[in-house]
Amino acid sequence: MAGRRCAPRWREHPINQLPDLAQAQSLALAIVDTLPEPFLVLDETLSLLAGSRCFYEVFEEDPLEAHGRSLFELSNGQWDIPGLRQLLSAVASDHTAVESFEFEQDFRSIGSRTIQLNAMPIRDESGAGRMVLLAIKDITDRRAAEQEKQRLLEHTEELLEQQRTLLREMRHRIANSLQIIASILLLKAGSVSSEETKNELRAAHQRVMSVAAVQSHLQASQGIERIEMGPYLTKLSAGLASSMVDPPKHIAITVTAGAGALASSDAVSIGLIVTELIINAIKYAFLEKQSAAAIDVKFEMARSDWNLTVSDNGTGKRPSAEPATSSGLGTVLVAALAKQLKAQITEKSSANGLEIVIARATFRSTAVPAA
Repeated sequence: MAGRRCAPRWREHPINQLPDLAQAQSLALAIVDTLPEPFLVLDETLSLLAGSRCFYEVFEEDPLEAHGRSLFELSNGQWDIPGLRQLLSAVASDHTAVESFEFEQDFRSIGSRTIQLNAMPIRDESGAGRMVLLAIKDITDRRAAEQEKQRLLEHTEELLEQQRTLLREMRHRIANSLQIIASILLLKAGSVSSEETKNELRAAHQRVMSVAAVQSHLQASQGIERIEMGPYLTKLSAGLASSMVDPPKHIAITVTAGAGALASSDAVSIGLIVTELIINAIKYAFLEKQSAAAIDVKFEMARSDWNLTVSDNGTGKRPSAEPATSSGLGTVLVAALAKQLKAQITEKSSANGLEIVIARATFRSTAVPAA
């Protein structure tokens, strides 16, 4: 019966004139007979007056034998559902209606089905005769689909919870591993005699600590697909400042960022860029101690575009005769990350320091120019 539409059986009926009630009733019953869904007309005692052809076919009832019998006697009493008799009696006597009455039953002809009934009352012209119109709908497949959907949702939630548990465990292990690696690098830097090797180990330590800071922030933002850049860069820069292994330099790192969030993958890439630029500034911009050494990080957003500026008040870019920062691993990594983000890199160097700008697309600053 589910999804089944019974073929109509057409009969000829005069419809141009309805001289009496009997003819009108005859036409009405003929219409019921052609309905493509199971449909019944019951009298006030809930006995069968007429049914659609579809009802007789689906439930394997003989129209002549079924006529005049109580609904609850049909199909070997399988319509005698608890509560249904009372509901339909109220429809016949009190002119109430029944909407979406649902039950499960094992019918001899179609097996176990979920049925939904809708009933409404009707009177003849004299107001004496009362009838009940009963629409029958098989919703077995719909309910099965809903249950399967619910089962799949519950199963998906179980899998997601397992993934979240594994992710928490992985992040915990990564954090511990990063701390161990950073400690080993710091100990090794203190034990080697070569100043060049010592500096490389210190730089590696700073990189590991910056990655740990990124990982820590992402862990705090678990389940968030977009990350607010201001707090993210502030925490990252603070982590770098606290992990510097040469405190006598006294380099202040400040962050200025407006409101705006990026996808977590883009935020991580920008965080790594900021890390490398700050490390480069620490290594090369302040070769001599100065009282007000500072590194400034500025981030702005305009819709999907953004602008990152990392500047310092150090000595500026070195002459070509000296080791160039642009040939280092850090700058190569910055260039690769910028390309991945579809961003352009520009730099401006002077005696007052070095400024590196990385901009996505056609970003234009919203800052009001000074008068």
